[in-house]
Amino acid sequence: MKKIIYILCLVFSVSFLQAQENYTINGETLELKTEVEGKLDLLWNIIDGQYRYFVRTEDNTITELKNTKADRKFQEEYKTLLEELTNNYDSTKRLNLTLFSLKEFIDNYNSSVDTTYESSVSRSKFQFRLGVFGGMTNSPFVDNPDNKTTPLFGAELEVLEAKRISRHAVFMQLKHVLEQDDIKYSTTELSLGYRFRVINKERFSLYGNCKFATLNFSSSTIVREIDGEITTEDVNETAFDVPFIFGIGADINVSKNSFITLAYNELFAILIDNQGNFSTDFSIGYKFNL
Repeated sequence: MKKIIYILCLVFSVSFLQAQENYTINGETLELKTEVEGKLDLLWNIIDGQYRYFVRTEDNTITELKNTKADRKFQEEYKTLLEELTNNYDSTKRLNLTLFSLKEFIDNYNSSVDTTYESSVSRSKFQFRLGVFGGMTNSPFVDNPDNKTTPLFGAELEVLEAKRISRHAVFMQLKHVLEQDDIKYSTTELSLGYRFRVINKERFSLYGNCKFATLNFSSSTIVREIDGEITTEDVNETAFDVPFIFGIGADINVSKNSFITLAYNELFAILIDNQGNFSTDFSIGYKFNL
C-alpha cells in the first residue's frame, strides 16, 4: 500500500512539474503554467495572491497581459495587445481578464489560423437563446364569432445543440393574450415545443414549430339569454393539453449574438379543433444568445 501511495505521489509530482516552468520576463523569474499551446500560447499563475496572465508568440516572446488603473479608469492594455497579436481577429469588447475568457479567445484564434490545432477548451453541449415578442392573434382555437384580433406578448427560452449551425431546437414559451371589449377572453399560456430549421443559414433561418404541451390559465365572460333576459358569467379555467399546434417562423441575424424573429403561429393543431377562423396569429420579436 505504501508503495502505491509513493508511486501516485511521484506521478502527481512529475505532472505538476511538467505543467509549470520557470521564465525570466523583464528581469523577473516566474513559475508559469501553460494553459493554451498554439500559434499563440497562454501562460498564467497565481503569484503573491494575484492572477497574472502572459502570452507567448511563435518567436518565443512573452508579454504580460495587463489592465492597469489610471484616474479611476482601467486602461485595458491586454485588449490592445491581443488585437495587435491576432491582427484584429475578433472583437475584444467583451473580453475579460480572466482565465476562461482569455483561454477561449486565444483558443478560437489558434483554431482560425491553424487547421491542425486541437482545441483545449471544453464547451457546453447546449446553446441558449432568450427572446421577447409581441403581436396580434384571433385565437383560432377559441370561440370568436366575429373573428376579432387581440394583442399578445411573451417571452421564450430556446435550447439548441452547441454547434455553429444547428437545425434542431426545443423551446419553452410564456405567452399572454390580452382581453378586449370585443372579445371577453384572455389567457396566459406556458408551452413546450420543438423547432426544426428547414432553411438554416448564419444570416437567416426558416423553421417549423410544434407545441406539444400547453398549460393555459384562461378567463372569459359568457353571455347567455335565458327567457329573454341577458346574463353574463365570468369563467376562470386552468387546462393542460397535448395539442400539437403547428406554426412557422424565421430568425434574421442582426449582430453576432442577436436576431429579429418573425412568427406565424397556430396554423393548425392535431388534437384540438379550430373554431371556424383561419389563424391570424402574427408576432415579431428579438432574441439573443446567452
